[in-house]
Amino acid sequence: MRIATRLTALFVLLTIIVSLGVGWFAVVMSARAQYATLDGAINTVIDSGVRNPNTALNNALYAVQRNNYDLTLDVVSPSGAVTQVSTAQVPMVARPTLADVRSSLHQTVAPANLAGFEIHSLNVGGGDYLVVAASTSGIRKRDQHLAVLVASAAAVIALFALLLARLVMRGDLRTMERLIDYAGNVADGRDAGSPPPSEGSRDLRELRGALAVMVDALRGRIEDEARHARAMQQFIDDASHELRTPLTVVKGYHDLLDGADVSDEQRARALKRVRREIERMELLVSDLLLLAQVREAPRDGERIFDLGAVVNERVSDFVVESGRRGVRWSVVPGAYVRGRDDFVERLVTNALSNVERHTPPDAPVRVTVTLEGDVVVLVIEDGGPGLPIYGERPQRFQRFDESRSRETGGSGLGMSIMADVVDTFGGTMTTEPSELGGLAIRIQIPLEEAPPSPASLTAFEART
Repeated sequence: MRIATRLTALFVLLTIIVSLGVGWFAVVMSARAQYATLDGAINTVIDSGVRNPNTALNNALYAVQRNNYDLTLDVVSPSGAVTQVSTAQVPMVARPTLADVRSSLHQTVAPANLAGFEIHSLNVGGGDYLVVAASTSGIRKRDQHLAVLVASAAAVIALFALLLARLVMRGDLRTMERLIDYAGNVADGRDAGSPPPSEGSRDLRELRGALAVMVDALRGRIEDEARHARAMQQFIDDASHELRTPLTVVKGYHDLLDGADVSDEQRARALKRVRREIERMELLVSDLLLLAQVREAPRDGERIFDLGAVVNERVSDFVVESGRRGVRWSVVPGAYVRGRDDFVERLVTNALSNVERHTPPDAPVRVTVTLEGDVVVLVIEDGGPGLPIYGERPQRFQRFDESRSRETGGSGLGMSIMADVVDTFGGTMTTEPSELGGLAIRIQIPLEEAPPSPASLTAFEART
């Protein structure tokens, strides 16, 4: 049973229960009022006889006629003989006994042998008793009729409540059904788009908002899992693809060294080549692991730091290592960015390593860090041969110049690592011709506010 049907049924059931409860209370109160009226008439007749016992019978008969009471008056003798003085519209079929008379001397009773009647007795002298009887069948009939009316009214109210519930809750129920269908589609893996619009109450709008947040989070988790799976598969594919060649070379030289007729010169050359391939594999695995780290955990350990300071340190090391190569660099202060400073170190190292590997020893190099509005701009230029194509985003293992072999071209991951590092900072990286005649790598990263200095933090803590 759908929740809308259950809610409607619950509302109608509660309406019926309340209606019947109110109706039953009304029937009970009406019956009590009628019995009180009937008892009042009986007591009035009895009181008229109590005031003057000698004329009790005449007084009682006069009270009945004067007030137009529908009562029966009987006189019961000491022997139990019954003489009917006045008869009501509903006559008593059975006759009151002396036991009935004695039990009703001080109160109005309803004897079991006089079904449908109440009686009250009065000693009128000489051993005789006056019995005043009243029929209760009219009260029962009126109560039954009122109960039927109450039941009918409850049915009408329940029908009206059903229509009112459908009318008032139509928007809520429709929205709830749509949300249930939407959640079912999401659970079945079908792309249900955004949650349906809410036409109901504030609670359902909040429920829709919570469902939207949950679905977005679920989609994000699914996308993360899919991205992790793709990254792992890509890592395996990349590693198997790039490691195949050095492993083949190592295996070939191992077979050569395993032979009996190998000269010392061949052995030395083979060992040198094997060592070089092992170093290539170490570099390749290191680059692959760094690439996976950049893509899978880009936010771990991030902080606000001065990019210019990191660049200045790495370029200074490059100047010492490059020897006679002409290197010029300028760094503006306050180039703060948010991210991991070790990623920036690797970015600059990869760029300068490419310069060292692919440009002549005397080719000039220029590195600048500037501020353009709310963006930090890092440009690394060289005077080498440049690239055949500019502007494209580097892909894994892409070599822009086919003349570069695996021995001279590195692993092919350097530019891809640089682009991924820039992505973690929310920036962009482009390649363009340099004024020095070679390649210019232009990196733009959003500028951040400078973090508070330790001195200012200490002063703030002292004030607080």
